[in-house]
Amino acid sequence: MIQLTIDNIPVSVEEGTTILGAARKIGGDVVPPAMCYYSSLHGSGGKCRTCLVKVARTSACDPRAMPRLVPSCSTPVQDGMVVENMTSLEVVEARKAVVEFLLINHPLDCPVCDQAGECDLQDLSYVFGMEETRFEEEKREFPMADFGPNIKLHMNRCILCYRCVLLGEQLAMTREHGVLFRGDHSEISTFVGRAVMHEFSGNMIDVCPVGALTDRTFRFKNRVWFLKPLDAHRECGNCCGKAVLWMFGGTIQRITGRKDIYGEVEEFICNTCRFHRKELPEWIVEGPRKISRKSVISANHYERLEKASVIKPIEGITEKE
Repeated sequence: MIQLTIDNIPVSVEEGTTILGAARKIGGDVVPPAMCYYSSLHGSGGKCRTCLVKVARTSACDPRAMPRLVPSCSTPVQDGMVVENMTSLEVVEARKAVVEFLLINHPLDCPVCDQAGECDLQDLSYVFGMEETRFEEEKREFPMADFGPNIKLHMNRCILCYRCVLLGEQLAMTREHGVLFRGDHSEISTFVGRAVMHEFSGNMIDVCPVGALTDRTFRFKNRVWFLKPLDAHRECGNCCGKAVLWMFGGTIQRITGRKDIYGEVEEFICNTCRFHRKELPEWIVEGPRKISRKSVISANHYERLEKASVIKPIEGITEKE
């Protein structure tokens, strides 16, 4: 086991673990944000630069600091390493600069974007964003592209994290779309005369950290904080069948995969479960989805509470509500 320190908190991890992986083992504010890294997608990370950290001590054998900030998602740990994340003013200022850069061409679509309320870029902007922009030039714009009948592509919102491209290559084992051109002209698009139609293409909506890829069947229907998420499952021959049903009253508004505390899908689901099973009797409901209290989605999320009985408080009996 390798011993290192992150923000003055010691942690032990296995050899080959990245700094981000070690930070996630600690949890809390120690974990750097990640807009492009995805643990289940090989080759992800190192593109958005939001997870930059400072290595104040390289290892027990080399007490020197690394000359510049490093991406925590792709930098392996070493024994005796000392890492500074939120305790370093240099890291905080660099993260503010990265967020400002990501917002340069990002449109102000939050009031109409279906990703609002669960957008990683929104969360980053709230913590590290500026009150006013210094950008005076015209924003980059792209023409609308047809991505198929299930997915809507808003290239103006894309931050080129490459998650959707990697998912298409590794999960579907096919290349129906990719990154075209170079530099600030780079864009996500399909190949000529083709659309994204493979059975697991809907997972690109879940892995997208912004509102660049959205669900056509949920487009402009509702806001996520007005919905109630339920864990449910069904028998499916294509995938695990475990999903989250987003309910409005007795109607299923949308279906997504189950995500962990870092917003990564635990098990990918097929398009049949996502787009074509919108009737409640087709699912076995397990119960309410546990939502983080810091999320705006939790505003309308109620769970069964237990409080001390007013009739027999001495015996410690509780009554359920």
